[in-house]
Amino acid sequence: MYHGGTRPLIMARYDVGIVGAGPTGTWAASLLARRGVRVALVDPSHPREKPCGGGVTGRALALVRDAIGEAPLPAVRIARARFVDTASRTAAMVPLRDDGRSLVVASRAVFDARLLAAARHDGAAFIASRVVDLVRTRRGFAFRLSDGSTCEADRIVGADGANSLTRRRLAVPFRRDQLSVATGFFVQGITSTEVVVEFVGDPPGYAWSFPRPDHLAVGICAPADVVVTSRGLRDWVSAWIASSGLAGADAPRHAYAWPIPSLSGADLRTLTLAGDGWFLAGDAAGLVDPITREGIFFALQSAGHVADAITAGGADPARDFVERVRHDIVGELIRAADFKACFFQPRFTRLLVDALKRSDRIGLIMADLVAGTQPYRGLKWRLAATMEGGLAWRLLKAGWWPE
Repeated sequence: MYHGGTRPLIMARYDVGIVGAGPTGTWAASLLARRGVRVALVDPSHPREKPCGGGVTGRALALVRDAIGEAPLPAVRIARARFVDTASRTAAMVPLRDDGRSLVVASRAVFDARLLAAARHDGAAFIASRVVDLVRTRRGFAFRLSDGSTCEADRIVGADGANSLTRRRLAVPFRRDQLSVATGFFVQGITSTEVVVEFVGDPPGYAWSFPRPDHLAVGICAPADVVVTSRGLRDWVSAWIASSGLAGADAPRHAYAWPIPSLSGADLRTLTLAGDGWFLAGDAAGLVDPITREGIFFALQSAGHVADAITAGGADPARDFVERVRHDIVGELIRAADFKACFFQPRFTRLLVDALKRSDRIGLIMADLVAGTQPYRGLKWRLAATMEGGLAWRLLKAGWWPE
């Protein structure tokens, strides 16, 4: 179903309205529609290229394998990751696993398009319009669209990112100190099989180069409350591209900037995820790794929990959803948030890069962390078990302590 342009205004009612047709919204829509739920999926801009690194872990792909189909997904399988410490100007190369657990960098436009096509095939109604307002009604919720029409739904799922209108209307918007800014360039016509990550002390964060099938996604991520302007960060990225030799000065590039939730441990412990008839998932819920800013796996996982909670037939789907998310996702993010305080400190990043240079065992741990197969739970003990006594002890003493 499509409402837009000069067509007549249409009032429609659904069991569930999903705001946002990125991976979170489309996967939730697919799962709900398969179970007989009447779903409206509302978004004017997807599918589109995502302004981020774009890495998709093997565990994330496994969740949606049946939705994206058997045809190969246009993607780069990453062979190695290069970690650079800015302060000491040292670097370490870490090979990544060449198996189903590895990291791939996909065209997000293609990945998102396949998930959207799957949702529509499964029976979800796609409304290519923007939600401009959302209000509670006696029967559920009404959302007004940019084309002037209005739809109603018994329940609402906010899958509309860090600037979520759903969150702003039904909960509390993220504060500036709860966000990071990711900004940089899509550098066209160049690709690779290597991810580059450079740890930066001022502002505290990291820069990256992620190769996609036909371009590099190059950028920097830093706390929003210490960033003066995105333009200043992009100037830093331009200088980094030139100094690192990632691309020539004449390579075509397109700028981007995007907010990413980056919550503290205290924020996560008191996180608002749902209420009477409404649910927040993915970035809109703040379910992003505070260190890596990776959110695609948690987005898809939370979408599955939304569908399960709504269709389980329980007396309180919102409470069911919150319990599922806290059990499977939030605890891991809290460990990362508590660890983050030391992670970007120059002393720690210097020790980390040095350890990666010296120890293949520690490099393997880092490779698994990047690929999403090594959770923060148990990280300390796996590090201690490497038998690299001096290296492991220095890292642990410097702060690698997530339980």
